[in-house]
Amino acid sequence: MTDVVLPCLDEASALEWLLPRLPAGYRAIVADNGSTDGSPDVARSLGAQVVDVSQRGYGAAVHAGILAADPADGVVCVMDADGSFDPAQLPLVADPVRHGTARLALGRRRPTTRGAWPPHARLANAVLARRIRRTTGLVVHDIGPMRAARRDDLLALELLDRRFGYPLELLIAAARAGWTVTEVDVSYAPRTAGTKSKVTGTVRGTARAIRDMRAVLAR
Repeated sequence: MTDVVLPCLDEASALEWLLPRLPAGYRAIVADNGSTDGSPDVARSLGAQVVDVSQRGYGAAVHAGILAADPADGVVCVMDADGSFDPAQLPLVADPVRHGTARLALGRRRPTTRGAWPPHARLANAVLARRIRRTTGLVVHDIGPMRAARRDDLLALELLDRRFGYPLELLIAAARAGWTVTEVDVSYAPRTAGTKSKVTGTVRGTARAIRDMRAVLAR
């Protein structure tokens, strides 16, 4: 059983769509970061494991979910819980790690509609990805909110960021550790009605993420 960590903050409507669509052999761990819309109850009613994460921040939620993952399988996926990714594509991301062709696999977002990925967020992602390519040699084009790696490998990196800088710190640490990193194309759709991205949904959210990532680069 492959665990899928879903960092969550007020995603009840998206969880209702997403959780029943997990492919066979994949188990949801909803790392709830203080939702007030009943997200934990929705998740439990649909068979997901729920981890309550008191420390606020994307990285804090992801880290707590990884700690809760079952080490028996080894491979763990991380995916946004807002309905923008198709759970049926999880094997595309997990299989390179499972088959040993990569230590870290990233889902490279391919928008299904023009409005799925706002221009300000897409530009910020492109700038950061270009800097990662230039400074680490990793051939990546997306910071990768959908990804897969082995649980023990992720914990061994001892990542410190608990905010939006976590995905960037992961790539830098993976490069320094000599990991093979690969990208696979995944669909990126508009979020489920009633949800708003904490990063790409607003210019302010994107600016906050950039601030956190700059702090990672400064370290």
